[in-house]
Parts: sequence; C-alpha cells; structure tokens
Amino acid sequence: MSPHDLFGDVGIITLVSLVKTGILLLGGFVTLMSYRAYRRTEDRGLLLLAVGFGIITLGTFLAGVVYNVLDVELADGILLEGLLILVGFAVIAYSLLSRRQTT
Repeated sequence: MSPHDLFGDVGIITLVSLVKTGILLLGGFVTLMSYRAYRRTEDRGLLLLAVGFGIITLGTFLAGVVYNVLDVELADGILLEGLLILVGFAVIAYSLLSRRQTT
C-alpha cells in the first residue's frame, strides 16, 4: 500500500506542501543560526556553511514552487532540486575543509 492509496491526489499534494514548508522553516532556521555564528566569530567557514544550507533550502523550496505554481514538468522540478542540493552540499563540504580566516 502506497501513500497515494491512503491519501489520494489531494492528500499527497497537501502532505508534500507541508513537508516542503517544514524544510523551508527548519532550513531557514539552520541557515540563520549558521550566519549568526559567522557574525560572532567572523569565521569564513561558517559563512560558507550558511550559504550551503541556504542553497539546499532554496533548492528544495523552489522545486515545489516550480512544479506547483509554474506548471513545469515534475522531472524538471526534481532535476532543479537535485542540482541545487548538489551545489549546496559542495559548498558545505568546502566550508568544512576551509581554514579559519578572519577579516
């Protein structure tokens, strides 16, 4: 039994919207906390960490917006989401490898 069998089309769309909203809120919070940590310490790695989380959060949110609002094909929305998540994780990985630099 799949979630589609339990909830139908409207239920699945509602659940996906709720999950995407949760990701936007929590991702935004993590991004904000990373940025505040950067402001306190001026550690460039923390700034990059905030940027990476922001890109991932934006990518997840935009995929839903592009699919639901702009009527783009589902596969195109998934590709956009995947590309932004890939870039976000690359920035996060770089932030973890970067040396502490103060300005």
